[in-house]
Amino acid sequence: MLLRNKNALVYGAGGIGRAVALGFAREGATVHLASRTPARLETVAADVRAAGGTVSTAVVDALDEAAVDAHADAVAGEAGSVDVSVNLVSVGDVQGTPLAEMSLRDFERPVHQAVRTTFLTSKAAARHMVRQKSGVILTFGGVGDPLHGYYIGGFQVALSAVDMLRKQLAAELGPHGVRVVGLKTGGIPETIPGGFEGREALVASLVEPTMLGRTATPDDVGNAAAFAASDRAASITASELNITCGAIVD
Repeated sequence: MLLRNKNALVYGAGGIGRAVALGFAREGATVHLASRTPARLETVAADVRAAGGTVSTAVVDALDEAAVDAHADAVAGEAGSVDVSVNLVSVGDVQGTPLAEMSLRDFERPVHQAVRTTFLTSKAAARHMVRQKSGVILTFGGVGDPLHGYYIGGFQVALSAVDMLRKQLAAELGPHGVRVVGLKTGGIPETIPGGFEGREALVASLVEPTMLGRTATPDDVGNAAAFAASDRAASITASELNITCGAIVD
């Protein structure tokens, strides 16, 4: 198992959070799942346990600095280490409205949430990882070309900001033995709500540019996250794992 005896903090219990939690658990990590939605937390935790994994849960608002710090400190104190941290909290973006018609509030919401939650969760974990001289921080997203014919609001701007934050964290934490790796996807259809207007066309637009004729699945993301967090990826930092199925060419 790639992550045996590792403690992994997973912030966000949505679709990708569930996939990553399951991927970590399959590889032997103890998953410390945090979300501000208790019902969703317990659902994902039950799935992890049903798959034979070990999981703890905590209601945490990843926008709250004190709450995030307290959670990381509690895991380190009780479990003995913080080995992996990944922020998969929804950025709350507004899509489908042209930028020229969008309110400032709607535009800046994903930027604020993505940068703040990534910064706070990374900082909380990094304090323990620096002391340990080891650890992996993962980010999630994908930076590509603008979408033609679809209004994506501030979402891609948010991902670009997180991308730069990842690089800066890697530069500062590398000397302490801490790696920072991004997971770059071209979009995961399973995360798009079923009632979303234009969902079918949006999914088709995600599949069309791929070289494999499909997008990454949640399981693909979970497996890539487990690899990136493991010692098998010990030489990878400040980089992204491209799991876009060829939609984005590096």
